[in-house]
Amino acid sequence: MEPTSHRIEGADGLTLHVLEWSREGVPLVLLHGGGNEAHLWDDFAPCVAPHYRVLAVDQRGHGDSDWDPQGRYDADSMADDLEKVLLAFAIERFVLVGFSMGGRAGMIFAGRHPERLAGLVLVDIGPELDGRGRMRIGKEMMEQQSPLFGSIEEYARLLSRNYPAGSPEALRRMAKYGLRQRADGLYELKSDPKLRSDRGDPEAARLQEEALTQRMWDALAKLPCPTLVVRGAASDILSPEIADRMVDEVLQNGRLAVVPQAAHSVATDNPKGFEEAVGAFVLG
Repeated sequence: MEPTSHRIEGADGLTLHVLEWSREGVPLVLLHGGGNEAHLWDDFAPCVAPHYRVLAVDQRGHGDSDWDPQGRYDADSMADDLEKVLLAFAIERFVLVGFSMGGRAGMIFAGRHPERLAGLVLVDIGPELDGRGRMRIGKEMMEQQSPLFGSIEEYARLLSRNYPAGSPEALRRMAKYGLRQRADGLYELKSDPKLRSDRGDPEAARLQEEALTQRMWDALAKLPCPTLVVRGAASDILSPEIADRMVDEVLQNGRLAVVPQAAHSVATDNPKGFEEAVGAFVLG
């Protein structure tokens, strides 16, 4: 099964790249995490495509979507893009699966339009992040400020250090679709360097994150649709305590799935376990 590639108008005058896996059924939209792109879902999408109309989005600054000259890579801007994707494909009500950064955009969208979600899957993300994962991701971003690679395999080896539990097939695919070849034969990341740069005043960033955190908790509290929280058993981003709070105290109709042999990047660490957990939710 091969997806159809589309280029559509996003927010702020940007053009977004979208993979359409199927055209029949209730729409199911897939949003990847930071530093990933739409092919993150290549193992999972064919499993649900016979039952849903499946779309996977390259979010702004990633994959084959435009970079934002102004560096607007916040959850609100990505939720704006999601609204544009839905408009382009004439989608009103749908199921959303969001991993990490994509899940944050999904929670902001849910706060704006709770009635438009028929279901929500939050993959290893919640309103509050574990400090351990914040430090790890910051270190990885510093290692990739202006990287060049001699081959796809060289980048795949770097990814194997950053994703120690990732399957070799998934990591090579991540490397293949995350790079573009330059005229001199070297490979560079497709993602915008602004995504990996210093975001300015740390105190202002802290206050913005606190406000965003509260908005995401508020969004989950008023969300009526069935919601699945997926946590990698070895995650350093979504703590057990936050996952339990989301499901037991905040969500009206929430459930939790913990995927074994997986850290933060659940879909690449344990593709089969991810498919089973999310499939049980979206396929019944």
